Amino acid sequence: MSFLDPVWTSLLYLAAAVCFILALRGLSSPRTARRGNLVGALGALIAVVTVFLSARLENIPWILAAIAVGSAVAAPVARRVKMTQMPQLVALFNGVGGGAAALVALLELGNAEEPWVRVAIVFTLLVGAVSFAGSGVTFAKLQELMTTRPVVFRGLPVVMAVVLLAAVAAAAAVVLTASLPLAVVLLVLGLAAGMLLVLPVGGADVPIVISLLNAFTGLAVAASGLVLGNVLLVVAGTLVGASGTILTRAMAAAMGRSVAGILFGAFRGGSTAGSTAVSERPVRSSSPEDVAVLLGYAQRVIIVPGYGLAVAQGQHTAAELAQALEARGIEVDFAIHPVAGRMPGHMNVLLAEANVPYESLKEMGEINPEFKTTDVALVVGANDVVNPAAKTSSGSPIYGMPILEVAEARQVVFLKRSMRPGFAGIENDLLYEPQTSLLFGDAKDSLAQVLGAVKAL
Repeated sequence: MSFLDPVWTSLLYLAAAVCFILALRGLSSPRTARRGNLVGALGALIAVVTVFLSARLENIPWILAAIAVGSAVAAPVARRVKMTQMPQLVALFNGVGGGAAALVALLELGNAEEPWVRVAIVFTLLVGAVSFAGSGVTFAKLQELMTTRPVVFRGLPVVMAVVLLAAVAAAAAVVLTASLPLAVVLLVLGLAAGMLLVLPVGGADVPIVISLLNAFTGLAVAASGLVLGNVLLVVAGTLVGASGTILTRAMAAAMGRSVAGILFGAFRGGSTAGSTAVSERPVRSSSPEDVAVLLGYAQRVIIVPGYGLAVAQGQHTAAELAQALEARGIEVDFAIHPVAGRMPGHMNVLLAEANVPYESLKEMGEINPEFKTTDVALVVGANDVVNPAAKTSSGSPIYGMPILEVAEARQVVFLKRSMRPGFAGIENDLLYEPQTSLLFGDAKDSLAQVLGAVKAL
C-alpha cells in the first residue's frame, strides 16, 4: 500500500536532493560543517521516510529489524570514535556503501530484461566490489592492522591486468546471459581488483585513496539508482562521485603527485614507501623551560599542528598556549597543510573543537611567505608536511609535494614522541639543522609543561 501519490513523492525526493547539495556546500568550511552534516542527515531521513510511504514494500519487519541493528551498531561507534580514527571510520562507510550497492545489483539481476539495465548492474557490481575491498584494505592500513608500506610482489602488474581482463569478460557475459553464477564471479573479481589496487599504496597516499574510493562508491550508488529506477539515488550518488573526484584531485595536487602516480607509483619506486630506520645523527634537545623562553620572548610564533597533536588530544592545550602567548603581545597563528593529519580538514576540525579562532588558521599558501619573518615555528606532531626533502631531494618519495616552509623560520622547535619518521616513513633532515631543537614526549604533556613555563616567565 502506498500513502503518497507520485507528485508528493517527487517533491519529497527533490527536497532530499536539495538537502544533500546544501550539505556539501556546508561541509566546504569549518564554520558551517556541523550545520552541513545536520542538513545531510535530514535529507537522508526524508529519503528513507519517503520510500516507506511511497513504495509497496515487502518484508517490512525484516527491513525495520535491519535498520534497528544497523543503528544500534553505528550510533555508539560513531559517538565513541576518536578524532584520530575518523579516516578509518570514513573508509568503513565508503566500503559499506559500495558493498550495499553491489549486493542490490546482484539481487536485481533476475529482474533485468533490458541490456542497458544489465550494463548498469555489472557496473555497480564491479565498482561497488572494488570500493568495498579497497576500503577494507585502507582501513587495515590506517588502523595498523597491516603494514602501511606498499605491498608489492613480483608479477603484480600482470596479476592486476589478468584480473581486470577477466572482470571485463565476465561483465560482458553477464550482460549477454544474465547468469547469476557469472555475476558472482564478477563480484569476486571486483573484490580482488579492489585489494590489488590499494595494496601497492603506502604512507601518506592512503588518505587520498580513501577519497578516490569514496568517488567509486558514489558512482556505484548512482548506477544502482538507474537499476532501481530511483532518481534520488542517481542524484545522491552523482554528488558523492563528483565531490569525491574533486577532493581526490585537490589532495593529489596538494601532495604534488598525480592520481596515477599514487596508485601505481610503487611499481617504479615512486610511492611514499620510505624507510622506518631511525638515524643515529645527533640532534639538539630542549627542555620545556628552554622552549618557553624562545616562545615567550618572540614577536611572531607559528604553530604547525600534525597527527601527533591529534593522537595526544593536545588541541585544547595548544589553544591555551596560543592564548597565553597572545596575552604577552605575541602574534600567533596556526599553519594548516591541506593533508596534515589523516584526512582533509583534519587539523581545522581539531582546532575548531578547541575554539581556536578561524582567523588564526592559515592555509599553506597564505602562511608560507610569513615564515621568513617568524621568530619561532613550533611543530607539534607533524613531520612529512614540513620535510624539506620534498623540495631538495629528487630521489625522495615525496619529492614535489608542496610543504610548509618551516625551515625558513629563525628557530624551529619540534615536539616529537621519538625520532621515528612520520607516516610516510621518510627521515626529516630539518631535525638535524642548527636552528632546530627537539622536545621529546607526548604532545599534550609537552605542551602543558611549556604552557606552565610560559606563565611562570
